[in-house]
Amino acid sequence: MRRTREDKIVDIANYALLFIIGIVTLYPFYYTVICSFNDGMDLLKGGVYFWPRKFTVDSYKVFLGDKSWQTAFFISTARTVVGTVFSVILTCVFSYGLSRKELMFRKFYTFLVVFTMYFSGGLIPYYVLLRNLHLLNSFWVYVIPGMVSSFFTITGINFFRSIPESMIEAARIDGAGELQIFWKVCMPVSLPFIATLSLFVAVGQWNSWLDAAYFVRDENLKTMSFKMMTTINKIMASSSNVNTAGQISASNRSTGFTVQATAMVISMLPIMCVYPFLQKYFVQGLMLGSVKE
Repeated sequence: MRRTREDKIVDIANYALLFIIGIVTLYPFYYTVICSFNDGMDLLKGGVYFWPRKFTVDSYKVFLGDKSWQTAFFISTARTVVGTVFSVILTCVFSYGLSRKELMFRKFYTFLVVFTMYFSGGLIPYYVLLRNLHLLNSFWVYVIPGMVSSFFTITGINFFRSIPESMIEAARIDGAGELQIFWKVCMPVSLPFIATLSLFVAVGQWNSWLDAAYFVRDENLKTMSFKMMTTINKIMASSSNVNTAGQISASNRSTGFTVQATAMVISMLPIMCVYPFLQKYFVQGLMLGSVKE
């Protein structure tokens, strides 16, 4: 089909609009990378927009050499890995159980799950509950409260219901129990749901800082997101004072802002590395490799 002049103009306008949107979306990330590699004291002068004016890796040396940042990075990594594993396993098991029609009081249990999506006890009752469970000021306060998500439970119920009943009946005829059906029949065809659940839970765990602020007092249990938040607040409160906003170490010219930018770059890397491997599952059918009815 021959393209008209109007079609070419529309294409040019679309490409230009997409280019502008891409620049607006990606530039903040690019600027953060630039700041992390620029001399901190030189950055305070301004005028750095497209590439480092004075390239240096002092901020990365400060970050990697600061024990508090190392501890925070380890806590964030540990809570992300442990929290994601527990959340995926328990959410899948819970969702599969509620998806079975033969489960007694299934509608009542489902109603309780939906009810928690609309109503909560509030922050103070939640704090009291965590205190009574002896979870305050412990690593498990990051993991246990978020092991089961109501939203992903509902999503999992709908997903497991879509699995053809013929697959489950065939497994039962072969003598498989419910756990074997769940693990050997349902889980292998649940990769799209598991990948999506894992990514959302991992991102939520990695970026979470509110629980570290409210429920943890031990500085050795603070997460990197919380430490970055406190650093940002200190920089904003002392932005007019070069000394307080400035040097962290007298042996280099890194500043609080450049170290914070370095922490942001390092915090983005794990998610950016994991996402490409999970993205393919988002575009695949939910019944990948299973029998169609």
